[in-house]
Amino acid sequence: MATASSTSLSHDRRNKLLVFDSGTGGLGIVAALRQHLPDVIIHYIADTAFFPYGDQPDEQLIAHILSLIQDATARLRPDAVVIACNTASTLALNALRQTINIPVIGCVPPIRWAARLSQTRCIGLLATPATVKRPYVSWLRETYAPDCQLIAHGARRLASLAERRFRGQEVSLEAIAQEILPLFQQKDGNLIDVVALGCTHYPFLLPELERLSPSTAIRWLDPANAVASRTAEIVQNIAPIHAATDPDGFWMTAVDPDANILARAIGHYGFNAASLWPAC
Repeated sequence: MATASSTSLSHDRRNKLLVFDSGTGGLGIVAALRQHLPDVIIHYIADTAFFPYGDQPDEQLIAHILSLIQDATARLRPDAVVIACNTASTLALNALRQTINIPVIGCVPPIRWAARLSQTRCIGLLATPATVKRPYVSWLRETYAPDCQLIAHGARRLASLAERRFRGQEVSLEAIAQEILPLFQQKDGNLIDVVALGCTHYPFLLPELERLSPSTAIRWLDPANAVASRTAEIVQNIAPIHAATDPDGFWMTAVDPDANILARAIGHYGFNAASLWPAC
């Protein structure tokens, strides 16, 4: 995998991105960004002190996200921000765009994509409970899939299971099945032929999702590449705001008890080590 350090551009001409998620799920988007934008510097913040976001009241969470991103953009001075978290995007994306004067790219459930692919006109959404209940999801369905039935399920523990899998820890198929099968057990759930993944953590479990799927014909949609492609369109048309000489960086908002395991895992995505936010 290409890293931002393997660039032919001079350091003062490189764009810098801030990628934000509640945990490590956004690293799937980082992997796609490395392919689309191999020359950019990537700073990643995992808001592990507040993970999982679904356990937090909306108003408190919005204020927290705004404060954290505003502080991060002031310290790191990126050219654009990628909110690699569905819950944060569906909740705070508009507020962020109103308060930050650089491009903010969100990650929302790929309902439009699912509607394009569905033959049965019955699509599934697997997301966190916090994302499923957002009015933004209803807007996506009404705007981009008006002729489709949308069946949604808020999986309470699946993001945590995906975090474990990311770190190379064992996750039982039974535990995963308990989180996903209620999607298909709802009325007309047997008609679902496409499932939109509404949490960036879930692709870490994609082999298991496909294995546990009630039909081999069901397609599971990971929006990471689409987010990276959209980010590339935006970033390639803006000049770097500041001279960028700092390397890629990875921060967490809480101390990780398995720092050595985490360091090995994030190394696959171009990061050398994890530090505690705030940055110095």
